[in-house]
Amino acid sequence: MSTRAATAADLDAIMDLERTSFPTDAWSAAMMREELASPHGFYVVVEEAGRLVGYAGLRAVRGARDADVQTITISAAARGRGRGRALLTTLLDEAVARGVHDVFLEVRADNPVAQALYVSEGFAEVGRRPRYYQPDDVDAIVMQLDLRGWAARRAEVSGGAAPGVAASDAPSASATPSPTGKGWC
Repeated sequence: MSTRAATAADLDAIMDLERTSFPTDAWSAAMMREELASPHGFYVVVEEAGRLVGYAGLRAVRGARDADVQTITISAAARGRGRGRALLTTLLDEAVARGVHDVFLEVRADNPVAQALYVSEGFAEVGRRPRYYQPDDVDAIVMQLDLRGWAARRAEVSGGAAPGVAASDAPSASATPSPTGKGWC
C-alpha cells in the first residue's frame, strides 16, 4: 500500500471509484477536476499493486482556522484494513500543517462504519442536515474535530511534540471534543 498526492492523471481512476461508491450522488468529473486543481484542496490516493483503491480530500484555505474533509473513499474490496484511517490521518496532518484549529465533515446517517471511524479519532456530532444526500433522502451528520486537541493526544501517545501546535495552544490531553463528506471507509 502506498499513499501519495493525487494528480490530474488520477482523475479517471478516482471517478471510477467515485461512481462505484456513490452511484446515486457521485460528484461529476468536472467537480473532481476542480477539487484536484484547487490551491485550497489537498487530495491523496492510496494504491495497491499499481491500482487506485482509495482517495481522500480536504478543503483547507491557507490561514483559515477551519477545514472540511470533502471525501474519503475506499473500494469495497480494500475496506476494513485501516486504509480509511490512514487517509483520514493524512488529511488531518495536512490540516495541522496549515494551522487549522477545527475540522468539519458530513457523513451519511446510514454509514455507521465511517461514523465510528470519525468518533474514534475524536470527531463529535454537532448537527444534522435533514435529507442532505439526494436522491436517497439520507440525513448528513455534521461532525467537528478540535484539531489541536487531536494533535496533542496523538503526540502524547507517540511521545513527541504535536506538530504545528504550540504547547500553550494545545488543550489538555483529557479534553473532550467541543460540541459546537461523505465517505466509505
